[in-house]
Amino acid sequence: MDPHSRNGQAAVLERRLGVFDAVVIGLGSMIGAGIFAALAPAARTAGSGLLVGLAIAAVVAYCNATSSARLAARYPQSGGTYVYGRERLGEFWGYLAGWAFVVGKTASCAAMAFTVGSYVWPGHAHVVAVAAVIALTAVNYVGVQKAAWLTRVIVAVVLVVLAAVVVACLTSGEAQSGRLDVEADASVTGVLQAAGFLFFAFAGYARIATLGDEVRDPARTIPRAIPVALGLTLVVYGSVAVAVLMVLGPTGLADQAAPLSEAVRHAGVGGLAPVVRVGAAVAALGSLLALILGVSRTTLAMSRDRHLPQALSAVHPRFNVPHRAELAVGAVVAVLAASTDVRGAIGFSSFGVLVYYAVANASAWTLTAEENRPLRAIPVVGLAGCLVLAFTLPVSSVGWGVAVLALGAAAYGVRRKAGPVAGPDQGVSEK
Repeated sequence: MDPHSRNGQAAVLERRLGVFDAVVIGLGSMIGAGIFAALAPAARTAGSGLLVGLAIAAVVAYCNATSSARLAARYPQSGGTYVYGRERLGEFWGYLAGWAFVVGKTASCAAMAFTVGSYVWPGHAHVVAVAAVIALTAVNYVGVQKAAWLTRVIVAVVLVVLAAVVVACLTSGEAQSGRLDVEADASVTGVLQAAGFLFFAFAGYARIATLGDEVRDPARTIPRAIPVALGLTLVVYGSVAVAVLMVLGPTGLADQAAPLSEAVRHAGVGGLAPVVRVGAAVAALGSLLALILGVSRTTLAMSRDRHLPQALSAVHPRFNVPHRAELAVGAVVAVLAASTDVRGAIGFSSFGVLVYYAVANASAWTLTAEENRPLRAIPVVGLAGCLVLAFTLPVSSVGWGVAVLALGAAAYGVRRKAGPVAGPDQGVSEK
């Protein structure tokens, strides 16, 4: 039986994506989410310690990226940490990671869709959000290669806009380096909470690992694409954060609904503000596109192993995509986008994704030297960092996150009690 046809179907996903396409998909998710959705909430909690929070998030993201890259090279399959946890730690931990990813990133999708609506048509943000979800689900449905090309265009537009913001701010007479100083308002808890919000933005490289069935030469492509995408994102995040802080200061940044637009206005380039708003909407669309892609692939992997309805594992005979999984994810996100609160969605998403990467780091710890394991300190720092950031998020985010994870664990227990979740031919490793 084909190893990628766990439910006995002959159709499999087609390996079309190279390193460049995989990097662009990761960039489209990380850059779109971080700059326009997480920067201001992070500033509200960290105050003048925003850049410290960014640095902490970057260290945790680097550890997670390294652990994920080593695991993805060994297990080049759709599903990411769902697969790694299952193979290295046991079926339950893989399931928990997959469940955390699906529910957390579904919330991310809703947050990004609402961000699109807020920038495009603020008075009807929910309507625009639902329309965006429907349109991008259709793009993904007709083939991942089309999605990769569209993401490539979106990333190029966003990078040009962000470069213009950085230049406008840094060359302005309003820019003051003293606004970068860390002062007494920066508490440890606030900085860690800001790092948790910013991690929401960095987590886009998971999209690369979840495309394991669709990249060419995954053992080579995935380990190269993940650190490149993360490194480029770090450069962009750092440059934009410094530029905006030098113009607005931490308080001004925290108080703005659209801080990048406000920064260019303060810098004396008001004519650039509408361009920045368009860039924000495009960035959120790029992020939403990559998020729907990643969630549907993890749904595919979990349905193959019967943790989710097996009907979702079907692959379209013409478009070679998990079309039922994509339609199901799109429908759920559309409902959430019609009613969600964007800040609550970001907090809930961050908690789920941090749990997901905690499992990834624990899995990477079990790799042997012959399996090209990372330095031992990397998964240790990554695991500890994920847990600390997860439980310093707002109490409501932690509470809802724990409740949903417990619900998923209970559902797993019921299914196990009813009988085996997947047989040996489905590739589940009992450890």
